[in-house]
Amino acid sequence: MSMIEITQCRYGIEILIDRPQQRNAINAAMYSEMKAALLAVAADPECRAVIISGAGGHFTAGNDLRDFQAPRDEKDSPALAVLRVLADLDVPVIAAVEGQAVGIGVTLLQHCDFVYAGETARLRMPFVALGLCPEGGSSLLMTQIVGSRNAARWLLAGEPFDARQACEAGLVTAVSAAGQALADARTQAAALAELPAAALRLTKRMLKQPQREALGRAFDTERDNFRVRLQSAEAQEAFRRFFERKKG
Repeated sequence: MSMIEITQCRYGIEILIDRPQQRNAINAAMYSEMKAALLAVAADPECRAVIISGAGGHFTAGNDLRDFQAPRDEKDSPALAVLRVLADLDVPVIAAVEGQAVGIGVTLLQHCDFVYAGETARLRMPFVALGLCPEGGSSLLMTQIVGSRNAARWLLAGEPFDARQACEAGLVTAVSAAGQALADARTQAAALAELPAAALRLTKRMLKQPQREALGRAFDTERDNFRVRLQSAEAQEAFRRFFERKKG
């Protein structure tokens, strides 16, 4: 059974991360489905918006850590392959965040054009705590979006933060009432659906194009460092402790 649900809407598509028993932790197969859906959007000239949300009251608990322990032959990880497509997409992307948004769940918000977060949402980027390093463009984008002080707190120290803090820093567009983030995202998508599709895409392309070359370089540097960190003693010990807690 698919854990990514794709729904066609009049404005485009909705992508639902649907693995609630694992708080929507994303595995390689799910990334593959997300990538295919985003590539289809890029090829559809009438699509005006993409909404990404999570099932069961959470956005996503991040990457499935079991995938980090599997050997990797591909150049890009499945997560990075999705983020490259997302970063190059000229269609507006809207995120609806409730509950937990961890790791990749925060990283991908940097590549969205609108982010609505429920007032009880909690966000965290625990890369250093896991013996890892930032990925998906975070080393470039996070400081640009939220400023160097917040980036230090959230990436270096790994401090959790809430929807209100994220909004005040500029990572989130608006704070929604608890449980209403998706409704607000749909309202935004409906407004975009009333606009000329070609002009909408061109404007997003013009906004993003100056950054895309630098972002590609950041993707590559982070990928290479992340791969080394995955094999480090620090990361392996962090994974061991994580799975021991899960067993308990």
